[in-house]
Amino acid sequence: MEAYTYIVTNPKKTTLYTGVTNDLRRRIVEHYLDRGASKSFAGKYYCYLLIWYEVFPIMNEAIQAEKRIKGKNRKWKEKLIRKRNPYWNSLNKNVLGEWPPNKTLPPESS
Repeated sequence: MEAYTYIVTNPKKTTLYTGVTNDLRRRIVEHYLDRGASKSFAGKYYCYLLIWYEVFPIMNEAIQAEKRIKGKNRKWKEKLIRKRNPYWNSLNKNVLGEWPPNKTLPPESS
């Protein structure tokens, strides 16, 4: 099963959040739904715009990459992002096929 290490930011691109997941599409939607929620760092700072990710063959490699990135300063992370995404364009539509998520939203519970 593939695993992903990713970086999301807020609309003003002032805050970065690094995470790991086995389902990048689901995770982006979760970050979007959590925007503004104080229960999580990404939610509190409206980090839901995917600007960088890497795919790994196994979760352990993705976790190691996440730890390495989290241990670096912002300047290092900015350089990493710019290598693949020089203008910090949102990759959400590329990954989900739509943005904002309408078809990819989970069904509402009754």
